[in-house]
Amino acid sequence: MKKKLVILSGAGMSAESGIKTFRDADGLWEGHDIMEVASPIGWDKNPELVLDFYNKRRAQLFEVHPNRGHEIIAELENQFDVHVITQNVDDLHERAGSTNVLHLHGELLKVRSITNENHILDWKTDLILGDTDKHGNQLRPHIVWFGEAVPAIDEAIDIVETADILIVIGTSLQVYPAAGLMNYAKQDVPVYYIDLKPATIYDLPNPLEVLSMTASEGMELVKGKLR
Repeated sequence: MKKKLVILSGAGMSAESGIKTFRDADGLWEGHDIMEVASPIGWDKNPELVLDFYNKRRAQLFEVHPNRGHEIIAELENQFDVHVITQNVDDLHERAGSTNVLHLHGELLKVRSITNENHILDWKTDLILGDTDKHGNQLRPHIVWFGEAVPAIDEAIDIVETADILIVIGTSLQVYPAAGLMNYAKQDVPVYYIDLKPATIYDLPNPLEVLSMTASEGMELVKGKLR
């Protein structure tokens, strides 16, 4: 039976592919205050701005490609039972070939009804005011905004609890509840943490190796250590 390898990935995973993050310095995402474009308050205040913001992010996805880090993770399915839990809303893990991907914070290529969070549709073009579900309710980006619950967190916890190896990659470990997931790993499970600016991790009982490097560099190094 293959060992279960769990990957927790964040914004730094896709940064090499050209997708900008908002965690550095000014807290802006593509020039916008986060709360303007990634909160229910922002949506209520100016839905057109929010829709335009995500339309541009969605269009950007078709201009970028998975990086070597994504590809290595997908290739590891030949040796391990790989499960990816990502904070990212892009589809780069899937395009690289990963087959078990759980999106904690939603997906850019999906939309949902404002009245029924379980009414989810695939969506690859612009979303505008007037695009509705079959009942006439406006559609919104299928994104978990600040202040909203993370529906997939319980499934993510279950996955981490059964991991044999855990790799945390490209995350500042500042956004909860995702940042607390590593604490659910069994104490004997080795943890590799890859990030250009790694956070300081306190009181983690697991064997821990911190690699201050890009996703691609870190995955190249870690793949040679995995057994």
